[in-house]
Amino acid sequence: MSFDRSRKPNWRPGYRFQYEPAQKGHVLLYPEGMIKLNDSAALIGDLIDGERNVAAIIAELDKQFPGVPELGDDIEQFMEVARAEHWITLA
Repeated sequence: MSFDRSRKPNWRPGYRFQYEPAQKGHVLLYPEGMIKLNDSAALIGDLIDGERNVAAIIAELDKQFPGVPELGDDIEQFMEVARAEHWITLA
């Protein structure tokens, strides 16, 4: 099954993406705790706003990091994991 890049990711209610100085990185806060995101996930997370679709997020990161092989696939994989973990919704 192919991933639909026209879908728009948004953080689920109760989840907040932010930079956390104590963690020296971006985190996802939620009622039961916190997830520290790696640099790649933080770059993707920073673009999740409920307005951009997955294709637009891929295009923006491709501008920042041109020529990175598998960029689109990596972003799709992040979206799948984030959805499976209930961090995001995909409209």
